[in-house]
Amino acid sequence: MKHSTNPQTRRGRGPARRIGRSLALVLPVVLVLSGTLAVAGVNWSGTSSSPMLTAADTSDSGAPSRAGARAPHEVLRDALLVELQEENPGVALTHLQQAVNDRPSLAKHCASIARSLGKAAVRVYGPTKAQSYARPVCDTSFASGVVTADR
Repeated sequence: MKHSTNPQTRRGRGPARRIGRSLALVLPVVLVLSGTLAVAGVNWSGTSSSPMLTAADTSDSGAPSRAGARAPHEVLRDALLVELQEENPGVALTHLQQAVNDRPSLAKHCASIARSLGKAAVRVYGPTKAQSYARPVCDTSFASGVVTADR
């Protein structure tokens, strides 16, 4: 007794097998390409293109490395002043808050940096426009810098 009237053998076994074979061929290629792109996107040189990370170029002990003899808070202040002129005071204040959150050792300099940003904002934008950027970063020192620069 024959169980099958069709003498052909079933090679494909349906769409699930085709999908499985396609994935077996495509998945390794996708994984290799995504891994390659992820590795290529990492800055392996150790130098930073962002001015915000240059403040981290000194160690916590205070010994200067690539930043020269300048203190981290001075490097940060200068980078934020440049950013204030290129972008706006709001962006600079946001980056100041991020830098203080990332490196708590900068917290003792936060008020003086924010006051410097306030004074610079008055020079660039005028007192009214500069005051519109005020935020509670470093105990509203930015606003006090705006007020003292206005005198």
